[in-house]
Amino acid sequence: MKENSLRSVLIVVMITSFLAPFTGNAINIAIPAIAGEFHSTPVMLNMVVASYIIASAAFLLPFGRLGDIVGRRKVFVVGMFLFSITSFLCAIAFSLQSLILFRVLQGVASSMIFGTSMAILISFVPPQERGKVIGLTVSTTYLGLSLGPVLGGFITAYLSWRVIFCLNCFIGLFVAVFTLLKVREDSSGTQEETFDLIGSILCVAGIVSILYGVSTISTVPLARFILLAGLVLFVVFIRYEMTLKFPLIKIEMFTRNIPFAFSNLAALVNYAATFASTFMMSLYLQTVMGFSPEKAGLILLAQPIVMAILSPYAGKLSDRMQPRIVASWGMGITTIGLFFFIFLSDHSPVVLIIANLMMIGVGFALFSSPNTKAVMSSVSKSFYGVASSTLGTMRLVGQAISMTIVTLITSLFMKNLNIGSADYATQYLKSSKIAFLVFTVICCAGIIASLARGSMESSNNNL
Repeated sequence: MKENSLRSVLIVVMITSFLAPFTGNAINIAIPAIAGEFHSTPVMLNMVVASYIIASAAFLLPFGRLGDIVGRRKVFVVGMFLFSITSFLCAIAFSLQSLILFRVLQGVASSMIFGTSMAILISFVPPQERGKVIGLTVSTTYLGLSLGPVLGGFITAYLSWRVIFCLNCFIGLFVAVFTLLKVREDSSGTQEETFDLIGSILCVAGIVSILYGVSTISTVPLARFILLAGLVLFVVFIRYEMTLKFPLIKIEMFTRNIPFAFSNLAALVNYAATFASTFMMSLYLQTVMGFSPEKAGLILLAQPIVMAILSPYAGKLSDRMQPRIVASWGMGITTIGLFFFIFLSDHSPVVLIIANLMMIGVGFALFSSPNTKAVMSSVSKSFYGVASSTLGTMRLVGQAISMTIVTLITSLFMKNLNIGSADYATQYLKSSKIAFLVFTVICCAGIIASLARGSMESSNNNL
């Protein structure tokens, strides 16, 4: 019975792990089609993507903690049903403003799913097998990243961008019903605790302000003040949490649990150093090298395909040796790959570009699964939801920081240059060199954070 439950949970988590990156990349490909239908500005189009990410990041921790208290399966199933409903609303959106609103609601629903899914999985898996199953789920994440642009482009070209959301709706309904029928509730032992509503409000307001301020700091005049307000709210949130018996998150998890704190820091740094590199390479291949979007997409597939293939093996490896060692090697390899991209030119051999993308894919695969295992294994069962949500928040904040770095650098060097102008390629290469230099330095710092977490045995599992 337990083995059947584990198999069912693994199926559910693998499907949801595939769904989010697939949808994100498919929608990115569909953005021009959405722009053509609604005749919108670039700023409004960016909000179609950013609104979902910000809402998802803001509500991850509250819903992860709520799942620990009332039952992760309950929160997950409700989130999956809401995700299906909001996906359907996105599919029938009548204006860009309504689409953005529905994307916000979809992001809230997704936080209910991803704030609990990994916690549900880990609660069913014995410690000695966690790396293997985490590797499988991470592999499906990268499979979604790989197939998103391909299937998304096909659906958009031959059907409609709205079909992408319809597909989400049907998959979400299937997963919700399957979970109700096949996955049993697993007690976390925190049912007697109370939910921290005030702390949740402070947390949501702070993260929304920080992420919106960071992502729009170069385009919105008030963004720096919104960012400052978010940082103040976050300080107030931390001070408030330290006064509660049952807080949203125990601050001691960061001050006393070194493996938990530094594993989350490593995740933040890793995504800050790598997330925008794909964006930079996409522009480089199309605007500097002159490749078509289809050819550029095929070249960029080299990285996520390697990640999808190697992640299960990296997870198994972290079951046999310390996750920090495997993850640190991964960040080291990624650092080398980012360093090589500093020397891109307008005549760089495509075969070397593909080889370097594959190297970064190897590094990312070696980092991701072991680091996730380190986070989830550093806390007791009653905090699985919080741990999973914190890691997800680090990932999304890191992504926002990465894109902000690129935005600031390109705005400094390229200003108002249009694609195709005489100086565009030259200025873009200058921006690219600086961006990848910054990413390399950040990734080096990540290696230090990864090594500093210590061994798994040193974690304080009483937190």
